[in-house]
Amino acid sequence: MIKIFRAIRHYLRMRKIRRRNRSLGVDIVLTIFLAFFGLFSLFPLWMIIINAFKPMSEVFVFPPRIFVENPTINNFFDLGAIIEEFDIPFSRYAFNTVFITALGTFGTVLLGSMAAFPLAKYEFPGSKFMSQLIVYSLMFSGSVTAIPNYFIMSGLGLIDTHWAIVLPAVGGTLGLYLMKNFMVQIPDELLEAAKIDGANEMQTFFGTVMPLCKPAWITVIIFSVQGLWGNGGGVFIYSEELKPLSYVLSQIVGSGIARTGVSSVVSLIMIIVPIAVFVISQSNVMETMASSGMKG
Repeated sequence: MIKIFRAIRHYLRMRKIRRRNRSLGVDIVLTIFLAFFGLFSLFPLWMIIINAFKPMSEVFVFPPRIFVENPTINNFFDLGAIIEEFDIPFSRYAFNTVFITALGTFGTVLLGSMAAFPLAKYEFPGSKFMSQLIVYSLMFSGSVTAIPNYFIMSGLGLIDTHWAIVLPAVGGTLGLYLMKNFMVQIPDELLEAAKIDGANEMQTFFGTVMPLCKPAWITVIIFSVQGLWGNGGGVFIYSEELKPLSYVLSQIVGSGIARTGVSSVVSLIMIIVPIAVFVISQSNVMETMASSGMKG
């Protein structure tokens, strides 16, 4: 506790040095205010974690308890027993999810950044119209584009394959929009210097532009992983061997109140990877923002 107070005091001193026009009292109030809302936002995550370790006698207690009196790991064993009854190995479901998430995220970052580069740094006929069209496309939610996506994937013969989930994700415009807006901030002098040094377009793109755009494509990775990791694929995938992990676990959750404890474990499993990616990537984004010297 002493170390925490020392860290807060040191932080407040640094803030006072950088912003002498702000009083110490205002800094303390802002810190307490932000800490309160930070803890408030973490409350749902805390409830998911402790519910996974609650016995059945504590799961249905009202009002819900924020601590576990008799922690247990029986819910994890129950989930393992259910998984053993599957006809398809659990590792196969996990592989499908990892494959879809990794391939979709890689394609989203690569194609989105390559398409954003000419829109951000070159003017050609129709470039402004395409930029406006990208902005307009962000207005449509996934539920609106679900039916057109299904017809397109069906016409391409990709129904009941992993590509039916990967390609619509790669073709999304959010990553393209974020990358384009960040690339606009890159000074043209850096690109000209790279060309003077003998770099071609691809060398300039991968050697100069992409390292400077690290905050942008890491942000795209966060959104892509969050979207693909929880994608059930129930509309596009029918074969049991190709179904992702989230679809199978959702069937366990929907089995009734008798599996409430197991469903809490399922929720915990499904949020571990997105949260881990977010925490790791967020630190990299902040570090890159501080060291790149680029300002919006």
